[in-house]
Amino acid sequence: MTQSLAKNIRPITEHGANVLYQHGTLALLVPGLLEGTTTIGELLKHGDTGIGTGEGLDGELIILDGVAYKIGQSGIAQQVPNDFTMPFANSHRAAFQYQCEREDIGLEELNKRIVEANGRANTFFSVKVHGTFSFMKTRAVIKQQAPYPTLLEVADRQAIFLKHDVTGTMLGYFSPVMFHGAAVAGFHEHFLSDDHTFGGHVLDAVLSHGKIYSQVFDTLVTHLPVDDPGYRNHDFSQDNIAEAITSAEGDRHAN
Repeated sequence: MTQSLAKNIRPITEHGANVLYQHGTLALLVPGLLEGTTTIGELLKHGDTGIGTGEGLDGELIILDGVAYKIGQSGIAQQVPNDFTMPFANSHRAAFQYQCEREDIGLEELNKRIVEANGRANTFFSVKVHGTFSFMKTRAVIKQQAPYPTLLEVADRQAIFLKHDVTGTMLGYFSPVMFHGAAVAGFHEHFLSDDHTFGGHVLDAVLSHGKIYSQVFDTLVTHLPVDDPGYRNHDFSQDNIAEAITSAEGDRHAN
């Protein structure tokens, strides 16, 4: 374990590394607006790092070093083409700064310490953790077909994966409570093993030993699917957005 350097981490303006780009919002997934309204190719114009999901919630996406991977119901990562479409995704230009090393720490405690160390509970930032996890629990939602179900209905249609002693990268974004709905308040994290045989949306984990890197954003750019008629015409006042997102993003299969 090393002392955290998080307090020294500041937004880096060079090459737009201070900007978090987001297509869509998590709120639009709540009523089942799952049509793909942007492509990987378009998303990569705004960053080389990110996470998201495909049309119809087709897998959990993770983008590292400009390459996009999808983890579907098989649990195995597959590289996706530039024309792969998505209803929701985040991306940014990686300029991570070393924060600290940690050993033998669970996901909840790890995330809590990261927020406390950087003192940025009201700021968007990205976290990258590379190391060996003694335990990793992930999920991938099973691809849905139109007419699409609601987010809560889809959340019960997911494949769960467990792995021990796996080495890889956990990439995530932290969003402030005040933006819950646009994103999920707190952490939203995906995982990809170094050998690309395992990954998904992180539900729980124990970091055996690894290095933590952070990147702080002072600018959020939200791109909305204004040409999609389903999005344009939907009445979101009828949706319990906050509750649905909290329920769907958490571990609904916890012991």
